[in-house]
Amino acid sequence: MNFDFDAAGEVRFLQMNELEELRLEAYECSKIYKDQKKKWHDGKIMKKDISVGDLVLLFNSKVKVFPGKLRSRWSGPFKATNVFPYGAFELWSEEGGTFKVNGQRIKCYYEGDDKV
Repeated sequence: MNFDFDAAGEVRFLQMNELEELRLEAYECSKIYKDQKKKWHDGKIMKKDISVGDLVLLFNSKVKVFPGKLRSRWSGPFKATNVFPYGAFELWSEEGGTFKVNGQRIKCYYEGDDKV
């Protein structure tokens, strides 16, 4: 068997370059997909107009473990004491003091007329 090592080396070098180009193309496609997905996700996030001193309700996700027929998943009201960047809030309650929560777990509490 006669092998031409120079020709085999050249073919292998071309294969390695082609593989590197395919890898870079896949990386670029993945980056484009992630950017589009992030843009879509960020567009679905609703802005909260909650400032310091507002009353809010906190979503309790543990209620679905023991569902009650008419039980609400919202607890509170709590008072917003601090607004952090990137959507975090510090809430205050009489029972538990202050604690931090994600802004997606809260909504504004509007006191209404209790007269029926």
